[in-house]
Amino acid sequence: MVWFESLQHFISEADQVLIVSHVNPDGDAVSSTLAAGYLLKRWGKQVTMVNESPVPKKFFILEGTKEIVSTDQISGRFRHVIALDCADRERMGNIRQLLAEDAFIINIDHHATNERFGDVNIVVPDAAATVEILFDWVEQAGVSLDQRLASYLYTGLLTDTGGFRYSNTTPKVLRIAAQLVDTGIESHKIADAVLETVTIEQLQLLQKALSSLRRSDDGLVAWMSLSRKDTDAFLQSHEDLDGIVNYARNILGVDVGILFRETEDGTVKVSLRSREFVDVGKVAKAFGGGGHARAAGCTFHGSLKEAEEKMLPRLRLELECEKR
Repeated sequence: MVWFESLQHFISEADQVLIVSHVNPDGDAVSSTLAAGYLLKRWGKQVTMVNESPVPKKFFILEGTKEIVSTDQISGRFRHVIALDCADRERMGNIRQLLAEDAFIINIDHHATNERFGDVNIVVPDAAATVEILFDWVEQAGVSLDQRLASYLYTGLLTDTGGFRYSNTTPKVLRIAAQLVDTGIESHKIADAVLETVTIEQLQLLQKALSSLRRSDDGLVAWMSLSRKDTDAFLQSHEDLDGIVNYARNILGVDVGILFRETEDGTVKVSLRSREFVDVGKVAKAFGGGGHARAAGCTFHGSLKEAEEKMLPRLRLELECEKR
């Protein structure tokens, strides 16, 4: 692998390393942070793991999650930085005060929309998750898999493939998963914690979202919305939004599911999921966002109605192109 030598050189030069993933971290972001931190510690490096947002509680099943601290808990500046699962620099959040003027950034990611913002960019769009790239790193470096490292890598694969149900579940992913389970990790407990457990607030938000459910005349697009009033009443943390958009996408006959969410800063966050035809990553990028072909997001300035009026015609156009 052409990137392996660059990564190993970076590690050999670094004594203190800052590891950061994207704001509002999902399973892959949390897991890749913990996995990279664990690897570097095994090699005798001093590691600081940071995220602007809190780690969702469902990932507390993973050892070491409390070592991921917020930016305001850190002082000093770092010359060596690893950014994980971040498609662009902005996704890292407010970490500028932590970077030295001559900071060297390794960008490790699997998003096709990645903007290659690092000094070294290890971007593998064919990978199902960032942890898949880290698994390749582990193998190339000849690192032995123990249960702790395996639990991190498995969690990232599990969550970013939707429990090994999405189209990114390749034969390679399943072979890796088998190797990780073979270490003796309690994969069923991980799955129960990160895929099956919900908060009461999540169900209350889901109830509100479902009450707004609408579908296009041809049945190919379904969308829901959450107003600022809804989120003020029920949203306790970003993890309460997990999976809600999938209820629109999972309707029989629907190809694209959307969740429009009004925020406190006057913007509308849009989550997009597709089944087969529309590349929602391309659609999101057209509006300044990004993501994958089957899962992406973007932000609009304005009202819920204005966001719908911009997004829905674009999706109709994409679907018409697919029909030709």
